[in-house]
Amino acid sequence: MPAGLPGDSAANNAGNPTLGQFVIFDPLSGPKGSPFDTDNTGNASTGALSTCIGFGANDVIGFLGVAAATAPAAIFAAGFNDNNTPGQKNATYSAGGPPPVVATTAVDSTFMYLGGGRSVTASGVNPAGVAGVNPYTAGVALCGAGNGGSRDGGAGPIFTGFPMKMVTATAGVANGAAVETGFTNRSGVSLVTAQAVYGSNTTQLVAPT
Repeated sequence: MPAGLPGDSAANNAGNPTLGQFVIFDPLSGPKGSPFDTDNTGNASTGALSTCIGFGANDVIGFLGVAAATAPAAIFAAGFNDNNTPGQKNATYSAGGPPPVVATTAVDSTFMYLGGGRSVTASGVNPAGVAGVNPYTAGVALCGAGNGGSRDGGAGPIFTGFPMKMVTATAGVANGAAVETGFTNRSGVSLVTAQAVYGSNTTQLVAPT
């Protein structure tokens, strides 16, 4: 079943909830109409969500009074990387570190699921009863909703969720306002200059493939 937000009503959870504290969820089962664990095309889940625990938009990183240029160091000291998208692998890093700052990420669902989250039957190729691992290469990242952020986006009946990214405030940012272009503060508190947070993307994922 799609993810329910603890701070929203049963009626809203049955539709597209936005209320209550920000929570994270699996992109393959959290959005309404997402692939769940099995489908009718021979694909099946190879394991539950196994990574990304501990990520979320509720923790604010940084120290009051520091310059924005030092924010990556504060982020790294807290155990994260600037510009990281939870659930995707860091593909390249910007020049000039340490601390490392992510330049690009890539989708590889083995970063979130045991076995990549999907197997595809291959009769005559694999031994009987064995399916080959076939990780997703698009549409996978840790999603979240709450504090005004929607669970579902895009066109149905297969909806997709909104991923996160570590972003840094260059000025005061109220809850619900943009921290960086395309990424909204859903922490529940206002940010000050140089504070960082996992911002909620305003663009939903593509359908997992």
